[in-house]
Amino acid sequence: MGFQTYLNNDLPVGVEGDFASTNPYYSVLAGEGQIKAGDKGVIVGSFAWFDPETGLATNTKVTNGLIGFVRRDNTALLNEYLAESSLTIPKGFIVTLYDGGDFWARFAGGANIGQKVFANTANGSVVAADTAPADYEETGFIVASKAEAGALAKISKH
Repeated sequence: MGFQTYLNNDLPVGVEGDFASTNPYYSVLAGEGQIKAGDKGVIVGSFAWFDPETGLATNTKVTNGLIGFVRRDNTALLNEYLAESSLTIPKGFIVTLYDGGDFWARFAGGANIGQKVFANTANGSVVAADTAPADYEETGFIVASKAEAGALAKISKH
């Protein structure tokens, strides 16, 4: 366990991948336990694509894959020696992907209310923009709260 290195002045709003409200949420349709993390695992708080043929989810876009948001449901493990935290769901673990609801997501470049949310097709990371950047897929989610660069914002799709 690491030593505390930072003290918040206020309570944090959440962690990427957390529910941002108690509004209804919707998962990608699959049977119970049918979606499992692929070879590299999946990253919580990002988007992943589910391949119905293999039953695997990956943060890299797959042909005919179903896209969904990876929620933080405490299935990530600390596999790295002396690691203090992890957002990686390991290979073979069950994953639930969400295609609707309100969630917290981290935006490296910041986000403004009303912008569309896009997923990087190479790693599932999120970006907010008005039009699709190259190598990003539109997710159907929109930004519901403002975020500075590197901060959390609410994303919503209903």
